[in-house]
Amino acid sequence: MSDDALDELSLSRRRLMQAAAAIAGTMALGAAGTSQAPAAMAAPLAPRVNNTGEYDYLVGDHHVHSQYSYDAKYKISMQLDNAEKFGLDWMAFTDHSNIGYANRGGLLNSHAEIVRERGARPNLMIFQGLEWWIPGAEHGTLLVPPCTNDTRLIRLFQLAHDGRLNGMEKPERGTQQEQDWEAKAVKAIQWLKTQRDNGFVDDIVVLANHPMRLGINSPHEMRAWRDTAPELFIGMEGAPGAQAYAYSTNVDPGDVRGEYTNGPGGSYGQSTYLGYAEALYKTFGGFDSMTALVGGLWDSMLAEGKPFWITSNSDNHLTARDTWRFDETKYPDTPAYQAAGSERKKYEVAGRRPDPVATNTPQGGSDFWPGQFSRTHTGVTERSYRGVLDAMRAGRMWVDHGHLINGFEARVRVVGSAERGVTLGGRLQAPKGSDIEIELTVTPTTYANSFGITPKLAHLDIIEGLVTGPVTDPDTLTTPNTKVREQIDTSSNGSEPFTIKRVLRGVDSSRYVRFRGSDGRRNGPGYYGADIDPAGPQPHGYDVSSTADEGNPWLDTWFYSNPIFIDVK
Repeated sequence: MSDDALDELSLSRRRLMQAAAAIAGTMALGAAGTSQAPAAMAAPLAPRVNNTGEYDYLVGDHHVHSQYSYDAKYKISMQLDNAEKFGLDWMAFTDHSNIGYANRGGLLNSHAEIVRERGARPNLMIFQGLEWWIPGAEHGTLLVPPCTNDTRLIRLFQLAHDGRLNGMEKPERGTQQEQDWEAKAVKAIQWLKTQRDNGFVDDIVVLANHPMRLGINSPHEMRAWRDTAPELFIGMEGAPGAQAYAYSTNVDPGDVRGEYTNGPGGSYGQSTYLGYAEALYKTFGGFDSMTALVGGLWDSMLAEGKPFWITSNSDNHLTARDTWRFDETKYPDTPAYQAAGSERKKYEVAGRRPDPVATNTPQGGSDFWPGQFSRTHTGVTERSYRGVLDAMRAGRMWVDHGHLINGFEARVRVVGSAERGVTLGGRLQAPKGSDIEIELTVTPTTYANSFGITPKLAHLDIIEGLVTGPVTDPDTLTTPNTKVREQIDTSSNGSEPFTIKRVLRGVDSSRYVRFRGSDGRRNGPGYYGADIDPAGPQPHGYDVSSTADEGNPWLDTWFYSNPIFIDVK
């Protein structure tokens, strides 16, 4: 089906429903011997939480791969076993767009497995989403809750709007091609919004994945995606997966957490945005530079006063130092596979790689299991799929690495008000000249993480930025009006939850506050100067000549929160 034909389907809900029903029949023919999932996929939910005005923070991972991706190796059940082991409440499979996945059984067969697992694991919410190659740009996460047309939307979307499937993955900067592909990305987001608004699916959330890994997501593209449908395109990965890339079985000098090894002259050199300095291609304390640099691109977007949130995830493909091996010889010995030739073509026969093989030898890999190292905490009012997506959309999220802390709550209120104030992602309405109280509560981690250490929060930072309104140049990537207001020493706090309060006196203009902290092992002046960020995260990777174990992510862990806006009237 052509791109135009698929786009035409969005003109009416009735026509889309009719087309989807017809397509369902062809999906079942993708691979011999496969079974089609039931049309309605109502998954059992864990018990609801009591909604008393407080939020229950559920731990999740929105970006995980399985053997249904052409570059991953684990069975769905293996990923879910580890998600439960490391304490996740929800998880999303986001296998890659691919013709074998879309048309030859991969999507439907993986969905049938997920439906069975939902029934067997009632306390773990399991999303099926997609890793979307954004036309002319990097990847994105597409999340859809279980509903009648979830897989139909995923299939239609990738066939019509995926950059790789439609030959739109390496734009030539400064050309008409670049403009056309950027318009295609916006059109794709509009298409998704139409399907959500028409009720074809219950909900949709989209995020930009590892945004600075290749340097091809320009600031104006990020703003365009957000502004097209801010209730749908809600943010980006503040920290990418592949956190063990500089700490794996096979490590080379210069390897960096997140697998951020590109640069202006790298393999995507013709596509990179020319306004990015080479240093911005690295991670800082494991976080993408768009998030990690105080006064950088994320802050410049927040300074417009518009919501745009961050997450963290495993992006698990291949777990570092595990002993499961991918074995190409395990593909079926049938004519279709014999004729395929390359391993990638063998995958495409049915959109599925063979089960991994157990060994006693540590294998290569750059990832951690879901929930093992990277966690996104979502503040829900209801323990449900929709509750998770609502929390993400509202910005009620904070993220951490290495289980640095076990709980974080923030409240901002007008001093003297009887109201409790607002929390992460919220907007406080304050009269001009008000005193504003910030109340932060941290629950320390009291158990050893997977590295065998009990993490300790060394400091908590309050970051403050002025809201100055929309930018005149959509490629703005800095703001001079954001800085670390205060770094608070928390190293002497014990194992019990503790609360910190601060007051902003006489606030006379709109602003936002956000929060971060670390284990204190690798801090230094920020990229934009010590007066902006006196003790911020630092870039680092594997250095064969160093004894500092710089590539070890367990020895440099951070947490970040989403902001709270203070709208002064």
